[in-house]
Amino acid sequence: MKVTNQILLSLFVLFIGGVSLTYVFTEDRAFSETENRVLAQMPTFTWDKFIAGKFTKEFETYLSDQFVKKDFWTGLKAVTEKVSLKKENNGIYFGKDGYLFERFPEPGKQFTANINHLNLFSDKLQGLNLYVMTAPTSIAMYPEKLPKYAYSADQLTALNTMKEQLNPSIHWIDIYKPLEDAKDEPLYYHTDHHWTTHGAFIAYEEAAKAMGLQAYTKEDFTIDQVSNKFYGTYDAKANDFTVTPDSIELYKPNFDIEYTVEFGDDTKNLDGLYAWEFLKKRDQYAMFLNGNHGKVVIHSTNKNGRKLLVVKDSYAHALIPFLANHFEEIHMIDLRYTHEKLDHYMEQQDIQDALVVYNISTFADDPNIIWLRQ
Repeated sequence: MKVTNQILLSLFVLFIGGVSLTYVFTEDRAFSETENRVLAQMPTFTWDKFIAGKFTKEFETYLSDQFVKKDFWTGLKAVTEKVSLKKENNGIYFGKDGYLFERFPEPGKQFTANINHLNLFSDKLQGLNLYVMTAPTSIAMYPEKLPKYAYSADQLTALNTMKEQLNPSIHWIDIYKPLEDAKDEPLYYHTDHHWTTHGAFIAYEEAAKAMGLQAYTKEDFTIDQVSNKFYGTYDAKANDFTVTPDSIELYKPNFDIEYTVEFGDDTKNLDGLYAWEFLKKRDQYAMFLNGNHGKVVIHSTNKNGRKLLVVKDSYAHALIPFLANHFEEIHMIDLRYTHEKLDHYMEQQDIQDALVVYNISTFADDPNIIWLRQ
């Protein structure tokens, strides 16, 4: 027994020593493609930070972010959890048919506040049109694919509450029922929190009805698969080695139209709606409109004089390429990064229509929607 304990202790010491040596000789990473975020770097030591306990916290974050082969170890943990029949890892449920899901918590005070922010914004848009589209996430569409006893709040109840509490002057675009009717089609990615291009197309059809637009049909587009190796945000959290990647499809118009995309930062303009270089990166969904930016302006060759303001989360990125065929300009605002007075902005830009697009999970929890009150 003593020999066995000594062997185990020796192996443990060798492992810890090996990891420590690897820390010394391994260069720190600046960005994690798997988690799609900037990683903590070695904090600067000062006595003031040390005494306040700030340095210790920063150093712990640094060690966690720079842990050697972190992706391997977290992936191994995910596989172990799955094999041991646990139903989730890092807050992500292992669903049937390769689906990953994230729990939708019961909406709270932030949800109610955000509805009020929308109402106050609509009060300022006298004579202008405000449309609201709030999308369910995949967990609402496929409850039958959840593991047993997996809990998630009812998104339909939340959406109905939101619809009832919005000002009557706001045009509510109901997309829950059309999506539910088409749930056997590929509406959502298995490994990501976004809807697919096909899911966004169904939402586009409903938006067109509400806005008085003549929607294009699927036959007006050529559908091309541009990737079959997409691992999304849910996979980044669960980091399950056994997950099958998703495919990404694009709908390319069979009619003559061109687009130019301008960004409100130092990002180079796009000739077209897609940043193809992201297909070589982890965050392939960012190919739609080059990912998240504070302000984006899309110009099309459809010179009809119509302009649209879109206040949004990233669900809008797969939707906007369809709407861009109906407007001369679309101005996209992400309230996480841009805090302009949007009623004044619409007046300055001569914009008559505004569309708010969020998924229900983000809308219920996003503190940045308060900027609509300005």
